[in-house]
Amino acid sequence: MKQSILIKNATVVNEGQIFEADVFIHNEFIEAIRPQLDVTKKASLIIDAGGKYLFPGVIDAHVHFREPGLTHKGDLHSETKAAIAGGITSFIDMPNTLPNVLTTAVLNDKFRIASQKSLANYAFFLGINSCNIDEVIKMDISNLIGVSDDGLYFTKKGNLLADNPETMEKLFAICKSIIAIHSENEQIIEENETIYRTKYGENVPAEFHPVIRSEEACYQSTRRAVELAKKHQARLHILHLSTEAETHLFRNDLPLKNKTITTEVSIHHLWFSDKDYQRLGNLIKWNPAIKTEKDRAGLLKALLDDRIDIITSDHAPHTLDEKQMPYFRSVPGAPMVQHSLNIMLELYREGHISLEKIAEKMCHNPAILYSIQKRGFIREGYFADLTLVDLHVPWTVTKENILYKCGWSPLEGMQFKAQVTHTFVNGFLVYDQGQFDETPRGLPLSGRNIF
Repeated sequence: MKQSILIKNATVVNEGQIFEADVFIHNEFIEAIRPQLDVTKKASLIIDAGGKYLFPGVIDAHVHFREPGLTHKGDLHSETKAAIAGGITSFIDMPNTLPNVLTTAVLNDKFRIASQKSLANYAFFLGINSCNIDEVIKMDISNLIGVSDDGLYFTKKGNLLADNPETMEKLFAICKSIIAIHSENEQIIEENETIYRTKYGENVPAEFHPVIRSEEACYQSTRRAVELAKKHQARLHILHLSTEAETHLFRNDLPLKNKTITTEVSIHHLWFSDKDYQRLGNLIKWNPAIKTEKDRAGLLKALLDDRIDIITSDHAPHTLDEKQMPYFRSVPGAPMVQHSLNIMLELYREGHISLEKIAEKMCHNPAILYSIQKRGFIREGYFADLTLVDLHVPWTVTKENILYKCGWSPLEGMQFKAQVTHTFVNGFLVYDQGQFDETPRGLPLSGRNIF
């Protein structure tokens, strides 16, 4: 059943501006955006958004929602429920599910599952490694969101494109789709692992994680990938940048739509630093590692001056038991999708970033970068994917309000000063002040799917 919804008195954050307006939603789309709209009789639901900020729905272009094959950690229903509670209305999922997404048959199966279970809009990367590169090169992948190797190194060593220049160059020379890569040098990491295993055995303190997965391992890998992409004019996207040094490899002298080499920062690299390992240990073990306060500041600076293009969550749920294993067996990654917008709003309150820039990096730019049609902006005729935020409602992250299937967060005990109050997906109010409409409302992100 379709709805006509009037959002009255909203403070709209959109395309570099903040202004007061009413927004009228009819069926799936935004029909009108104007002050004091006279459509009350047409509306089946009226929401007074006085004092609240209306953002475009957040597009999280880097998540690991774990379905199929790893659903004891998370699935497409549980993790999209957490996402919409955090104001995220669309996502792009990585290929390291089981089986890995190395064929269009597996990719199509993920679209099928999402159509039955996802509360948010969805797209999926096709995985690529040395085993399937010849098949991928022969395929017409122009309708894909992109190809990626992210997470596939868990299957076996040698699956990182950035660590295989011959494979990477072969792909860059032919593939014109977005190629999104995890950029670390495995040889440097393995040499560092040997040093610390010799000293500590299996129980390496977590504080050495950024020394093992070092700045050098990241920088050398990213520099080589960027050089090869320039050589072949490939469409390269570097995932989850983690060092200040790497930010200088990227440009900000042309608009995003004209860039061929782009990058992102994940929320944990903007929030945590190496000083947090003593308190949180392996709970904040990510690959690439959270590094120094200097790196955190450098990433934020590059985000603000547009060398970094988008913000992602790299949401990666694992069970608490998996995280609390000794260092070499503790799996990297943590759940963040429910809290990523809240973290950015906290950085806004601290004076580090504007609301307009948050909308640009979390909503507008992912839509531009991945050519997602009619989403990411508050515009008439666009899908009504919207997020309403109250900047003056403090709340604390507790086990009781964590929605991830894995049931924990490294942010537990954190008090946020702003709260997502309403989330709209394709014109439906799917989250209303803690209450959910759990009917799957998500659609494949138009123009970028297999069907």
